[in-house]
Amino acid sequence: MKASLRSVRIAPKKLAVIAQMIRRLTAMEALDALEHTNKKAARIIQALLKSAVANATFNDKQRPEDLVVKTIVVNQAQSYRRGVPMARGRTRPMRKFLSHVEIVLGLATVDDGTDETPKKPKMPKKPKKSVEGSSQKRATSVKDSSKKSSKTGKSSASSDSSGSSVSS
Repeated sequence: MKASLRSVRIAPKKLAVIAQMIRRLTAMEALDALEHTNKKAARIIQALLKSAVANATFNDKQRPEDLVVKTIVVNQAQSYRRGVPMARGRTRPMRKFLSHVEIVLGLATVDDGTDETPKKPKMPKKPKKSVEGSSQKRATSVKDSSKKSSKTGKSSASSDSSGSSVSS
């Protein structure tokens, strides 16, 4: 229950706006919304959606009222490279973008609390560092380093005293 259109001469950004508008709508609601949208992209997607509904009706024996737009994917195709004349014989490059569109229809399921589409797992939040906590850590590290230096000072003093007693 899908239909695709390849290398249509319209920019993918323009198609993506209209595609977002009809995602997860029923096929009849989507056709009605596209009928009342005054854009070239709406005419293109409307024809493609009609083709997908016809495919589902004749090939899979589905009723058009039960169909839902499951996914609609807009991808960038190749682009034409053209030039616009500028002063002094130069040309400014211009690119004319083409698009690929694919619509997949599915059956509307009764909402029984279970979702068919898996949800994205939530990323664990990083703990916020408090200003007080970080200064306390620094204070303890300074105290620890002073203890270490005082120990080394004592040990170096004791070795000096033992060294001086040996020499005398």
